[in-house]
Amino acid sequence: MKLKPVAPFEPIRSEILPAGPGWITQVKWDGVRMLTYYDGHEARLINRKGNERSKQYPEFMDLSSYCRADSIILDGEMIALNADRPSFHEIMRRDSLRREQEIRFAVKRIPAIYMIFDVLYYNGEWVINRTLAERQELLQEIIVPNAQLQLVPSYSDGESLFAVMKERGWEGVVSKRLDSTYAIGGKDGRWQKLKLGYDLYAVIGGATYRDGIMNALLLGLYDENGQFIYIGHTGSGKLNQDAWRSLTDQISVLMVEDRTFHNIPQRIKGAVWVQPLLTVKVQFMEWTPGGTLRHPVLQGMADIPPQSCSVTQNK
Repeated sequence: MKLKPVAPFEPIRSEILPAGPGWITQVKWDGVRMLTYYDGHEARLINRKGNERSKQYPEFMDLSSYCRADSIILDGEMIALNADRPSFHEIMRRDSLRREQEIRFAVKRIPAIYMIFDVLYYNGEWVINRTLAERQELLQEIIVPNAQLQLVPSYSDGESLFAVMKERGWEGVVSKRLDSTYAIGGKDGRWQKLKLGYDLYAVIGGATYRDGIMNALLLGLYDENGQFIYIGHTGSGKLNQDAWRSLTDQISVLMVEDRTFHNIPQRIKGAVWVQPLLTVKVQFMEWTPGGTLRHPVLQGMADIPPQSCSVTQNK
């Protein structure tokens, strides 16, 4: 029986860490949410949006090398490291590849690590109605960790873990009730995320140049009326020089004469307008009263449709 993809359980955003013996806390990885489906014959990797990514990560297709199960659905995060820290830019370099030759080369050049934190289905039965504590015990029994595949550790002291994340500049933490069942397609307070900043997917609508070199991107979102609204600008952020140069080349062939934003950007001197086709992920501190991002930092390119970058998106 071929297992049908499901929407994963999502945490709600919180401003405080829940406390008490009924909670555990885990690292919130800056990667791509990924579920593994294995029906006993074929393995598939499918992301949070329901898009298959099996070809992009061939090193995880042999389930028998890391999982003792006749059939399984696993939930986790696919990450890649840069200087020993998770990098959204690096994992998107893997995730966006389509050509088989490039993927084979990237397996070693951009090694992915699969961080598993839940199990939904095991040996022909759904286990979503078992408690998180029971599902974690099951994972301990059936998963065989290796250098590229790990079980996400759980900590009872969430405050200490969050302090470490803050010190390292990582994304944040997720706290979960040990008695929580797994709500397919759900999102409620039994899982809560505490982040060091806010995430947002945005569309590039312009760029500015200084001395002939691109130095900033002008970003926008679509409002409820379908209008493309300017929300702020960002520099190269976490993109390295090669990635920034590659993005500069992409933008150079997408330039248009007319302003792409419905409103007039604050930063307009030296600006060129770009067809709104390229999407990025940014992290920012908060929204300003004027409706722009405060201290946005570019995390990496995003492989999502521009029209999904709306003002109502819920990250």
